[in-house]
Amino acid sequence: MIRVELAKLFRRPRTYVMAALLCALPFTVAVFLATTRIPPPPGQGGAFLSAVLSNGALYPAAAMALVLPVLLPVSVAVLAGDAVAGEAAAGTLRYLLVRPVGRTRLLVAKLVSLIVFVLFAIGAVLVTSYLTGTALFGAEPEGSVTLPADVTSLSGVAITPAGLAARLLGTVAYLTVSMLGVAALALFLSTVTDSALGAAMGSLAVLVVSQVLVTLDAAAAVRPYLPTRYWLAWIDFFRDPILWRDIERGAALQLVYLVVLLGAAWANFMTRDIRS
Repeated sequence: MIRVELAKLFRRPRTYVMAALLCALPFTVAVFLATTRIPPPPGQGGAFLSAVLSNGALYPAAAMALVLPVLLPVSVAVLAGDAVAGEAAAGTLRYLLVRPVGRTRLLVAKLVSLIVFVLFAIGAVLVTSYLTGTALFGAEPEGSVTLPADVTSLSGVAITPAGLAARLLGTVAYLTVSMLGVAALALFLSTVTDSALGAAMGSLAVLVVSQVLVTLDAAAAVRPYLPTRYWLAWIDFFRDPILWRDIERGAALQLVYLVVLLGAAWANFMTRDIRS
């Protein structure tokens, strides 16, 4: 069943369209930065955008900061919202369950395909942004006295290529967990409704409300528990030493959402009356 879901994932054009759109934003921003050489004002623009003007090897981190707030969650929500509701709307869910395929097995296969999509999308952004950054900005800091391949952390300390690779792997792992929280929410809503669009829009509405409340001082009491509160904590991977507090809290929070929402999705799907 997992093999079938993965085949469906990579056979559908929308998978590649979503990945292309995710890669297009960092590429467009890089072209404007390389053409004008004008960094964003302090406190504005995505993280690392000023740093990449002198070292393109950091552009994958900047690209992640660009796609995380909107494009990546939207892509995950659309795909997860379609996982069950799309099958129901198309009339194929009933036929899937008529075959000797348990509901738990089907739900696990859908979840695995979502994990693979998240890794595929993040990997595509990292590879294309690294190639774009090094091609447009170079991989050596201007006037640097460190080794040519070293990059400078947000703390001003040189990071070796091996250290940069390890931090990027940590970033991928953290972003994957964060996006699985989005996927779990959309997957749960996908088991509640037969509308894939409704499931995706419902999950995005929750995320938008969370983003608004994160910036609201009056919501300080609930801020630590909001799903988007620690989305940008991965930036602390690029400090020296790494600041683990928010990273650990963010990962733990997403795991709680993941367990609760997947449990709710499983419970609802196991008792759902499939008529379509």
